[in-house]
Amino acid sequence: MQEIKSIQNAIREVEDKISAACKRAGRNPEEVTLIAVSKTMPVEAIREAMECGIIEFGENRPQELRDKQAEITEPLHWHMIGSLQTNKLKYVIGKTVLIHSVDSVHLAQAIHEMSEKKGLITDILLEVNVAGEESKHGISPEELEATVRSLNVFSNIRIRGLMTVAPYTENAEENRIYFRQMKQLMVDINSKNIDNVYMDILSMGMTGDYEIAIEEGATLVRVGTGIFGHRVYLPKE
Repeated sequence: MQEIKSIQNAIREVEDKISAACKRAGRNPEEVTLIAVSKTMPVEAIREAMECGIIEFGENRPQELRDKQAEITEPLHWHMIGSLQTNKLKYVIGKTVLIHSVDSVHLAQAIHEMSEKKGLITDILLEVNVAGEESKHGISPEELEATVRSLNVFSNIRIRGLMTVAPYTENAEENRIYFRQMKQLMVDINSKNIDNVYMDILSMGMTGDYEIAIEEGATLVRVGTGIFGHRVYLPKE
């Protein structure tokens, strides 16, 4: 029972911190959705989080998402938050509520084409490499507007907003500048009045910095270690 209590307490603590961050920023906590990042976590851990009322879960690997959905048939909201290859889209299209990690026109076109075949409109976020890290995926801030405009021809995707993975840092305050820049990028895109584009989702902030992200406008925060602990449940591949 120790593990169950631990996850329950962790979720309560994260939710309290989300509420406190919203209060500091003068925001309604209902504007912020917590995504429990369940990548590499066993089904048992996900079910423990479900018992606490969590229905939003984030996965990094399409095949892992497929396997977990085969075991968990309850109507959860699954998010694809990891980098995505076009040959893995069959595990994601129609299986998730939101794809966070669209980082190219090529990927967006592939999502559109498969969605069209399935008669679906797929909600996506554009991943922005706001800090310009060479090790990270994402569209550069300078290329974002042109990318948005080039995606306008794809009728079976809907650009709902932006996502970023901020640099790893011991001091979360160092990422405030990037979160603030992300919020401004979304405001700027919306001000352009591009046909069929209105963004309202900002996915940013992880275990180490989600409170700062909320203060700067995040609407989705992705928390894994802060809920499930360090990923020791599964052996490394």
